[in-house]
Amino acid sequence: MTNRIVSVEGIARKFPGLTVFQNVWFGIERGEFVCLVGHSGCGKTTILNILAGLDTPSDGVVLVDGKEIEGPSLDRAVIFQGHALMPWLTAEQNVAFAVSCRNPSWDKGRVRDAAREALARVGLTQAAERKPSQLSGGMKQRVGIARALSVNPKLLLMDEPFSALDALTRGSLQEEVSRLVTEAGQTAFMITHDVDEAILLADRILLMTNGPEARVAEVVHNRLARPRTRADLHHMPGYHPLRDHIMDFLITRSRTLAGTPPAGYDARNPPVVELGG
Repeated sequence: MTNRIVSVEGIARKFPGLTVFQNVWFGIERGEFVCLVGHSGCGKTTILNILAGLDTPSDGVVLVDGKEIEGPSLDRAVIFQGHALMPWLTAEQNVAFAVSCRNPSWDKGRVRDAAREALARVGLTQAAERKPSQLSGGMKQRVGIARALSVNPKLLLMDEPFSALDALTRGSLQEEVSRLVTEAGQTAFMITHDVDEAILLADRILLMTNGPEARVAEVVHNRLARPRTRADLHHMPGYHPLRDHIMDFLITRSRTLAGTPPAGYDARNPPVVELGG
């Protein structure tokens, strides 16, 4: 019996005169963290939006627990690049709104308790009554993380959520997400340009060729031991060959492999590389 929760089957996104990506296949196992890495223009955000139900593929289909995605759902929570908080609500109220949508039968007290618990998990108990304008960028993203996890989604989707933050805040939140996702056994899918972020967080890293007509060229199984921290990552055995392999792909092979697939390429089973362990 398969443990697969997401099945992406031959999706493409086409516009008149332009095919952004095509024939993209991959799966995500329950409890797995998958990162999609590639240059701008290869369709990473579009793929995430299709998984979120915010866009539809020109070809192919995406299944979650065997059912075709037909639109947005609280089973798939999204953390965006921007915090996407409602500015007129406090941090607690922003989270409570999501909790109440997920659990419409709950009374106000139960919703409030769940929202407070979610904020406590990301270290924001003292900021519960603050509105977004009173929070730092990192704190806003913590509220977004708390809100996403508060609905217990089947799939957590992240669209470069830390890219606008300073390096120290970004590293801290990456480790926080890693901890929270691991503790909850959460299934997660993230798109990123940050190679070290992908290595820190992901179990598998999908490498996309350059667009147009982008595709998944390779799948890297990240065998670095967990837990991983920013401070220790570059000291871990296997880290440098893993990072060098991904950097080589982004610098050279993402371009040279673009366009017509090489002979023998199977989109359903792209080449797999085991690194880091």
